[in-house]
Amino acid sequence: MASSRFIKDSGLTARMTLTMFLLGGLFVALVVVVMTFVQSTGGAVLVAVIAIGIAFWQWWSSDKVAMRAMRAREVSPEEAPELHGMIDRLCALADMPKPRVGVADMSVPNAFATGRSPDRAVVCVTTGILQTLDAEELEAVLAHELSHVAHRDVLVMTVASSAGIAAGLLMRFAQFGGMGRRNNNGALPAVLVALLVSLVVYAVSFLLLRLLSRYRELCADRSGAYLTMKPAALASALQKISGEAAATPQRDLRANAASALCIVPAFSGGLSGLMATHPPLQQRLEQLARIQAELSRPAG
Repeated sequence: MASSRFIKDSGLTARMTLTMFLLGGLFVALVVVVMTFVQSTGGAVLVAVIAIGIAFWQWWSSDKVAMRAMRAREVSPEEAPELHGMIDRLCALADMPKPRVGVADMSVPNAFATGRSPDRAVVCVTTGILQTLDAEELEAVLAHELSHVAHRDVLVMTVASSAGIAAGLLMRFAQFGGMGRRNNNGALPAVLVALLVSLVVYAVSFLLLRLLSRYRELCADRSGAYLTMKPAALASALQKISGEAAATPQRDLRANAASALCIVPAFSGGLSGLMATHPPLQQRLEQLARIQAELSRPAG
């Protein structure tokens, strides 16, 4: 976990480590299975290059991909002096490097952080959130996002998601002739094995990433609240953002937001929360209420 004044969370560190370990093992297993059925050495090398290339591309371009998905642009201190001023103060308070600052021209109020390292991170807000929240609420949201950067959970989410993408691409590689075909009887089992392993990798990565995503949001709420000492401001912001999102047509939310990265999901997960990338709003508000009560108690 990066060195900063944000509270440490051993639970988040353990979950990130376990997620990377399990997904790394599954990713290697997928590559080995596919390579087992590739007849030529050249084909085997191609599989390995594809797998490494996917992971590297995800790591290297994560900030650009997320910014494009949200139709966001980087802004200078001259373009957004108040926003930069807030982030300057919070970074000084947290003793962490200042990330780049972005704004997405979207009416939906939301915010997200992305990037492969604290030095390459971007904290982005929508024009909608700038119009919806007051100064204290916006500061609380920015503290939440900076916590993601300091704890490096954005990087873990980005790299880990490459396992699911690789599973899909390597399956297509198998379908379109990458697998060895000595005869028709031998070709079918190879493709079926690759399909089965790919589906397992995708399913496990899907569930692990969602479990990690829900916990990291609670951790960022908690860390941001303790940094600003204003948990009620974050609770108010979450309620406002969630209310605005609920009133927005679902198709617009899906088209305009990278839901898993945002402070509030663009749309509900369904299936009793199985697919949800965020914890329920009520759970987040209850945690913030407990922190508020703790901070309000007289010292000693």
